[in-house]
Amino acid sequence: MRRPPTYAPYALTERLERRFGDPNDASRAFSLARCAELDEREEFPAGVCRDLDDAGVPGYYVPARHGGSVHTYEDTLQVVRLLARRDLTVAIAHGKTFLGAVSAWVGAEPAQARALGEAVAAGQVVAWGLTERAHGGDLLAGEVAAEPSGAGYRVTGEKWLINNATRAHVICLLARTDPEGGARGFSLLLVDKTRLPGDAYRCLPAVRTDGIRGADISGIAFDGACVPADAMIGAPGAGLEIVLKGLQLTRTLCAALSLGAADRALRTALGFALRHRLYGRTVAELPHAARTLTEAYADLLTLEVTGLVTARGIHTLPGELSVTSAVVKYAAPTIVDDLITRLGQVLGARAFLTGTDGCGVFQKVQRDHRIVGIFDGSTLVNLNSLINQFPALVRGHRRGLVDDAGLAGAVTLTGPPPPFDPAGLRLAARGGSSLVQSLPALTHTAEGVAPPSVVRRLKELQEIVTGLHDAMAGQRPSARDVPVEAFDLAHRYALCFVAAACAHLWLRNHEAMAGGETAGLWREALWLDACLARLLGRLRGGDAGEDEEVFEHLMPHLVEQYRGGRLFSPLPCRLAEEAR
Repeated sequence: MRRPPTYAPYALTERLERRFGDPNDASRAFSLARCAELDEREEFPAGVCRDLDDAGVPGYYVPARHGGSVHTYEDTLQVVRLLARRDLTVAIAHGKTFLGAVSAWVGAEPAQARALGEAVAAGQVVAWGLTERAHGGDLLAGEVAAEPSGAGYRVTGEKWLINNATRAHVICLLARTDPEGGARGFSLLLVDKTRLPGDAYRCLPAVRTDGIRGADISGIAFDGACVPADAMIGAPGAGLEIVLKGLQLTRTLCAALSLGAADRALRTALGFALRHRLYGRTVAELPHAARTLTEAYADLLTLEVTGLVTARGIHTLPGELSVTSAVVKYAAPTIVDDLITRLGQVLGARAFLTGTDGCGVFQKVQRDHRIVGIFDGSTLVNLNSLINQFPALVRGHRRGLVDDAGLAGAVTLTGPPPPFDPAGLRLAARGGSSLVQSLPALTHTAEGVAPPSVVRRLKELQEIVTGLHDAMAGQRPSARDVPVEAFDLAHRYALCFVAAACAHLWLRNHEAMAGGETAGLWREALWLDACLARLLGRLRGGDAGEDEEVFEHLMPHLVEQYRGGRLFSPLPCRLAEEAR
């Protein structure tokens, strides 16, 4: 039997899994038990982070041209997902350096980016100083000021609710450099705390949180801190633009956190359902529980595929990333929050247990994941970002604008994408979304290849997309008083985008995936059929109740991947030494 090509980012995470060992082995530093103990003590996972540094994980936050290991952001996605599978606190605490440093990858001069890249790869921690106590995420209202002083800037003011503000070596600081403010009134400075005198700044106490209890969520106050002129990233006044472009990368890759949480939640619930017996059968054999488990599996596969496509899209469709990132940052946390809640019904009272015996890790995953939908732009912020781009999305749909080469590169997994060029980023996607706008051609191609049920669903999806864009055309973007119905349209657009990503990936790769461990999911487009059924059910405002058989067919594959110690994915990937 012909085997499918090895997906390189999965091979990378398999090697790291072997390095960290079985997460169920309490003797391992990066185990579920150890992370639960730290969480109960609200203690920062310093030892685990040191192990990640020793394993070279920080290199996957840095582009290769700046001294790191990132040739494709697919690697970053999968590495962070691996961390999140074991513990979201660790993934957020350690991975936050990528968020802190991303502005340099987007806007710094090569020498400056190289110096920071080498420091990050060596283990230095970078925090992103954006939000303030009085203004939250309203960046244009920021009061932290950087005034020209001598050969540099004098920084005064306070940033608050900053991940790793206390532990970081460097703060990538958004500061007001023009007293009048405005879109060109803010700049970015790399503030090296190790070079400041002790009286130039003070770290604010960490705040207590319901989830990610051990993370360093604190703040920092500057009192006339002198920062050299060469610490500025980009030109004076370019700070906000660089931040907004950097957020396009971080929001896209936040999908890794949701994927890891969903994987752990499903693994926990399924393990219980296969062991526990009720009414003479295992819980997994009870119809309602089986349906809940397989629907969760379909949702996870949907987001896995979306993550793969959009991570590649950073490289191949950077001009559309303002749409892509908003969709992913909205859809992934929202779907996974619902997934975790539904799986909690399978566990019943065990969903509330603490510790790691049995199902105790579940409640930690549920608490920790709630933060993912808030940082780097909340659910409403990302929906509003889509609403602001309705005119461009409608124009692109009506004109059938598609970047064929960029789309093909995003959805074809048989080779690496081209190098990422930050110059291709745009604050708005002028041509709309190639994934969604190519649906008519996609549906036509599917008619000769995909099973009838998939073709039927794609035709229904295309009708929904057409009506959706007609409704979007009737909306007039407004900075204030955005109507409620506009948010519903943005929600529906995100679901259509995700559905299109799944369909594109299957059509482009099904022949290459015809053999190997996951071939059964690709034959007759089984995973795609289930994913589309779930998404169309949401778009109809109900469930996919008439598609019972689709989800029944998923159960053997779900159980096989669990018992075989494999990742929940349509692509083959083994989790080394994972307990069966």
